[in-house]
Amino acid sequence: MKKILKAFVWTCFSFYTIVLFYLLFFSAYRTGVKGIIDYNLIPFHTIQRYFSSWNGLGPSLLTDEFFGNILAFLPFGFFIPFLFGKLATWAKIVACSFLLSLSVEIAQFAFRVGAFDVDDLFLNTLGGMIGFGVYALLRRVVPISKNI
Repeated sequence: MKKILKAFVWTCFSFYTIVLFYLLFFSAYRTGVKGIIDYNLIPFHTIQRYFSSWNGLGPSLLTDEFFGNILAFLPFGFFIPFLFGKLATWAKIVACSFLLSLSVEIAQFAFRVGAFDVDDLFLNTLGGMIGFGVYALLRRVVPISKNI
């Protein structure tokens, strides 16, 4: 049973990684901004601008600038502790989420398929933390080993 669960989690993580890579580098939005060089180094500038023009809850909430960044990294914070038990601490998940996010932001900027935004680092890391919180809650409810 443990091997089946591990294979299932690896399959889900692989699918998530492929979808994330596509959305971050090849989606229609990315091709629409291709060639543009832009950046934001002012913390909370983009977040503040987002909330000052927020239109409320709606179907676009899952893909918008604020919640989309959080949701994009939530599975990362959930899957990593399952797959790599030694990384199953808040500090390590924060570090891993931040480093992955930083790598993505630098790559998007370097390949000109998105802007480097310091707020994305914060939101993506927050998504990883929320995912780890879900993992931690699940571990309290369902007795599973740290490393499947």
